Amino acid sequence: MKPVDVIQGSGPVVLGMPHTGTYVPEDVFEQLTPLGQTLGDADWHIDRLYEGLLEDVTVVRANFHRYVIDANRDPSGASLYPGQNTTGLVPMTDFDGKPLWETEPDDAEIEARRKAWHEPYHAALATELERVRELNGLAILYDCHSIRSHIPFLFEGVLPDFNIGTNEGTTCAPEIEQAVAEACRAAEGYSTVVNGRFKGGWTTRHYGQPETSIHAIQMELAQKTHLSTESLPFDYDTGKAAELRLHLKVILERLEQLAPQLTQFTGAKS
Repeated sequence: MKPVDVIQGSGPVVLGMPHTGTYVPEDVFEQLTPLGQTLGDADWHIDRLYEGLLEDVTVVRANFHRYVIDANRDPSGASLYPGQNTTGLVPMTDFDGKPLWETEPDDAEIEARRKAWHEPYHAALATELERVRELNGLAILYDCHSIRSHIPFLFEGVLPDFNIGTNEGTTCAPEIEQAVAEACRAAEGYSTVVNGRFKGGWTTRHYGQPETSIHAIQMELAQKTHLSTESLPFDYDTGKAAELRLHLKVILERLEQLAPQLTQFTGAKS
């Protein structure tokens, strides 16, 4: 199994999908607990949810499960949310704080996985962002995620449906955050928050450098918006998804339409 799949488009938007993969090498799978072997913490069906919503979009999709190594974590292992419960570069617990490994991987094993899986994903993503920037004068990375709407180990209460992350406005031009937030707030029947519990993972924070004409924004969707159930077997709900896809299409189209206006953003390449 190759670490990453890439679909190249000529437009300004790049869809990052670091958590849709479900592949686990056999030797790694055998080290997981029975709970870990259910692979529960994937971003289920995100690739299907976004498929075909925008022409000429570039997609960079990790094929490996986040239990192998998390493509949206700092390769140094530094926490994204110091002082809060979270999961690491190779998560030792699931989202409920329950152990994942019969024998936890050591530093050497984690480094081997980083080189085999994490590094190729980000090499591909960086290459595509540069290519798209050269074609369009800028690149907009829209990082696609989903998560269960109720996880007491990670956050209190029920998560809003649309969770927009820009690391407090630092990872993209303000027009991008505003356009996405306005589209979400206009979606009747859905709730929205900007820079709430999820402010953007390592991918958004690392690549989002507006002064270099690369903008990044993370969308964390509550899984109840498009799944039949937020537990096994995590089935795709075609009815829910069809409604949600209408709004996601609006978001992506607005980003595409906004891009030409942002090529004059401070530091943008012409």
